[in-house]
Amino acid sequence: MQDILEDKQPGVPELGEVTFAMLGEALRRGWHDMVRAPGYAVIFAGVYVVIGWFMIAVTWATGQSYWLVFAAVGFPLIGPFAAVGLYEVSHRLEQGRALRPRAIFGVIAHQRRRQLPSICAVIVIMFLFWFFLAHMIFALFMGFSTMTNVSTSFDIYLTREGLTMLTVGTAVGAGFALLLYAITVVALPLLLDREVDFVTAMIASFGIVTENPVPMLAWAALVAGLTFVAMIPVFAGLFVVLPLLGHATWHLYRQLVVAGQA
Repeated sequence: MQDILEDKQPGVPELGEVTFAMLGEALRRGWHDMVRAPGYAVIFAGVYVVIGWFMIAVTWATGQSYWLVFAAVGFPLIGPFAAVGLYEVSHRLEQGRALRPRAIFGVIAHQRRRQLPSICAVIVIMFLFWFFLAHMIFALFMGFSTMTNVSTSFDIYLTREGLTMLTVGTAVGAGFALLLYAITVVALPLLLDREVDFVTAMIASFGIVTENPVPMLAWAALVAGLTFVAMIPVFAGLFVVLPLLGHATWHLYRQLVVAGQA
């Protein structure tokens, strides 16, 4: 039990400045952790690959392909849920501790008594709100195309209304994704590492992004690009991308803590 429940330091640590060198080092360490613990990478990423396959199955069964488009855009919004276990794996590798499944999954289970459920609720609400807006955007621009089966004829998306709908939907989705990224990129590893409330953690995360806009937006673009490419081969690429980014995000956070103590 002591291996699972650790005494965590309270409050937000002093966080240093983000540099591009940190981003490269985070990716290098993330890849190293994924190679050292491939089983956990498959387990934690597998959950989201299965979710992706389920979305494809529902789309295929209902014949409503436009829902897959919106779901694919919104899918990265729920990616942080996979991060907790990967953070703990990296944390233990960093400390030279054994990767005992009972301890790692125990840490994940213990988060339900801490602040993680609250920030997860924020993520879910944002995702559901985006899904609602996506439906409204589709209805607003494509509502008069009832005589066209948009599930089988993609020509409708090349019309003026279709292109406008795609442009507006992409812009709104990108805004949601960027906001979610800003409030979680540091908050999630921070909540695992320290005793701090989720609002404070989100504020600290947002502050890091706004104070270091160029490298943090570059990191966001990398995360979005890799995730999008990973979803193309029937979500199978997430088996590599999600663990890599999960481990790397932990190491980016740890570098910020070290830089803040320098």
